[in-house]
Amino acid sequence: MSGFILRRLGAALLVVWGVLSLSFIFLQMAPGDPSSMYTRPGTDQKTVEHIRQQMGLDLPVWQQYLVWSREFCTGNFGTSFMQQRPVSEIFAEAIPNTLRLTVVVFVLQLVIGILLGVLTAIKRDSSLDFILSSVLLFLYSMPGFWLGLMAIMVFSLTLGWLPSSQMQSLVIPDGTLPILWDRIRHLILPASVLAAPLAAHVARFVRASLIEVLAQNYIRTARAYGISRWKILFKYALKNALLPLTALFGVYLPFLLAGAVITEYVFAWPGFGMVTVNAIFAHDFPVILASNFVAAIAVVAGNLISDLLSRAVDPRIRLEPGS
Repeated sequence: MSGFILRRLGAALLVVWGVLSLSFIFLQMAPGDPSSMYTRPGTDQKTVEHIRQQMGLDLPVWQQYLVWSREFCTGNFGTSFMQQRPVSEIFAEAIPNTLRLTVVVFVLQLVIGILLGVLTAIKRDSSLDFILSSVLLFLYSMPGFWLGLMAIMVFSLTLGWLPSSQMQSLVIPDGTLPILWDRIRHLILPASVLAAPLAAHVARFVRASLIEVLAQNYIRTARAYGISRWKILFKYALKNALLPLTALFGVYLPFLLAGAVITEYVFAWPGFGMVTVNAIFAHDFPVILASNFVAAIAVVAGNLISDLLSRAVDPRIRLEPGS
């Protein structure tokens, strides 16, 4: 097991560095000049050159790459062109806000997805199964930004039930409970929109897995012995049907991060996604590269977690020769 983990970590370092190097190259090839945010059409050439020199853009591309590589390897992600603050400081403020959102989404997608998956499996081929499966397919297929805009239009603009943006109100209420309720109200829409397609995927996965388990011979034997339907479902069938789902926990990590980028921008949630999108629009190279680094780490870590969970729930899976 330890040998497998070390090999995967070594490969992960190469993958992450490859992603970052390609990102650096593509950013250099992209149209636009980051220094343009500090200049106007009438700005004299000496001022423009001075600004580019301060930003490190006057060097040849290969020298920029070497300087960036050296700083990045020491943990220095650079200074944001747009905010003139260290990128690590920006992420330290934004990532906890994203974690608040994604943790809630992760719990929602599992609870709602498993419940709907069980319900559609035991009501297989019924009208309820057809309706729920159609709704789940619709939610799974719809783009996240469209769901977010529709949710804002219905629940914020039309009904006025929930706030449409930000993590808290501009005027913060007094008292612990009012503040907590204000945070929850702002969390409901983005969490629901981000959790909807993921919960639909979990529900469809659980439905298919549970139907397959219920057709096994040991389930038929349990029925023949007169064991109650609900005991068979929750004690024997569901436990085995959910085992493959544990292997997907790590895969959901990059999906959550990718979905959060769009959802946070739609709802102006001050998290990692919002920072990333704003950096792309502003050609803020240091923030974009650091964002790609976080995304690459999430993908690599998610795949490693999936492999380890697969081995944990099913010891028959071999991660390495002789394991």
